Amino acid sequence: MPFPRRIEAVVFDMDGLLIDTETVYAAGMEAVGKEFGVDINRGVYCSMIGHTHAVCTDILRDLYGRDFSTDAFWARAWSEIEGLLQVQLQLKTGVIELLDHLDELNMPRAIATSNGPLQVEGYLGRLGVRERFHATVTGPEVVNKKPHPEPYLTAAARLGIDPLHCLALEDSHAGVTAAHGAGMMTVMVPDLLDANEDARTKCVHIADSLHHVLDLLKRAA
Repeated sequence: MPFPRRIEAVVFDMDGLLIDTETVYAAGMEAVGKEFGVDINRGVYCSMIGHTHAVCTDILRDLYGRDFSTDAFWARAWSEIEGLLQVQLQLKTGVIELLDHLDELNMPRAIATSNGPLQVEGYLGRLGVRERFHATVTGPEVVNKKPHPEPYLTAAARLGIDPLHCLALEDSHAGVTAAHGAGMMTVMVPDLLDANEDARTKCVHIADSLHHVLDLLKRAA
């Protein structure tokens, strides 16, 4: 059996898992970093993946000094990123096929993201998949964000499913920690971050794509 327990629901992360945003975020921040005279390279960006805005702000201040204008940087960065996403926003490969399979199973699903509700509604709405999820949990809706388990526990509660029978799909180390802490069977689908030893310990599988996840679910049927 590919999973240790029966799966009754699936909880998805959003950025880097459902939608191909992480590369866009990285490019936008690198470009704006140059405007501010700092080098926000891929390694710096990867250190922020899965973390809250506050943690990412602290990372910038630790790297570039306490006087670095983080508020101005974030305002300019999000403006740049939104401009890029107007032409580059796309689903990750395998999303539609996976959602179609969950429809066939009549299996409930949710999103647990650190992003805000405007991003969830805007991005997934533009891509035509927002209504294919039965619940969402966004960053502003929880007291404790990833890597705390609260987002995943809240998602399970909104679906009315025991977390032990939920499958969580994540691309970040912080997200894996959150889902595992909630007691969910966790699969990491790496995007910009490779699976580290901690993630391999906490995950039931490391999948190379959502098509791989789909194959695992079909084997579990």
